[in-house]
Amino acid sequence: MSQHPAPTPAPGRTAPAEVLRYTAFSADPDGGNPAGVVLDASGLTDDEMLAIAARVGYSETAFLTAPPEGLGEPGRAFTVRYFSPKAEVPFCGHATIATAVALAERVGPGDLVFATRAGTVPVTVTAAGEDGAPRATLTSVVPYVADADEPDVQEALAALGWPAGDLDPALPPRIAFAGARHLVLAAAGRERLADLSYDFQRLETLMRRRDLTTLQLVWRESPAVFHVRDPFPVGGVVEDPATGAAAAAFGAYARELGLVPEESTLTLHQGDDMGRPGVLTVELRTDDPRIRVSGTGARIPKG
Repeated sequence: MSQHPAPTPAPGRTAPAEVLRYTAFSADPDGGNPAGVVLDASGLTDDEMLAIAARVGYSETAFLTAPPEGLGEPGRAFTVRYFSPKAEVPFCGHATIATAVALAERVGPGDLVFATRAGTVPVTVTAAGEDGAPRATLTSVVPYVADADEPDVQEALAALGWPAGDLDPALPPRIAFAGARHLVLAAAGRERLADLSYDFQRLETLMRRRDLTTLQLVWRESPAVFHVRDPFPVGGVVEDPATGAAAAAFGAYARELGLVPEESTLTLHQGDDMGRPGVLTVELRTDDPRIRVSGTGARIPKG
């Protein structure tokens, strides 16, 4: 793995912020979900971070500054904020994985800790494996699962153009949270999941009213393998190619509903329908309510 100087946030800024580009949940720069990473965001205002995220155009860009006092080992702990092209979001899984890989190239693999608006998120990065890519694992904040109001479910289905009969009754709609709120809707067949063409404004209006970050649309291939898609109109993006926060929320959903054993490893495939395939691994443990989400990452070459 190449080594780069460790980021050293400065008290002021005399040059434009450097934006790195990494993909998460794929060892291929053309797969997974790309994220912008600004390792030194000191001195940037909220408006400047939002403008940078809009120029980058990815579903999220992560901005790093100094951590709260006592958070972790110097050089391995940071405050991280996440901006979509339209707004700040409390937590973003794929940008967390991308940021961890970028940091590991500079300070080496091992443990990191991020202070986010959603809470403290530990991340562990291992050295590059046989695929030539490092692997990062984030540990979510404590999740929860709540009932979804039936009128909201019906409005979401109407915006998606999905008949209610196309849902899988074994996986009922729920609100799931592991750093951000997601509405989980399960398709009865792979064809239903593959056909995603929705009313952008209508779905965005619903999601803003219910404080949803994405819809987590799923299809169950086998007991521990799922295919997922995530519309993200509130971020100004039609679809998120690989969504770590939603994967963590879905892990909590699967455990809460008894769909999988309490100690399980789930595989989520996402991005295939967009031509950016990625794989997210979700780990559930009996000794910890938090959800672990892991995947590879790779730097996207300039140009």
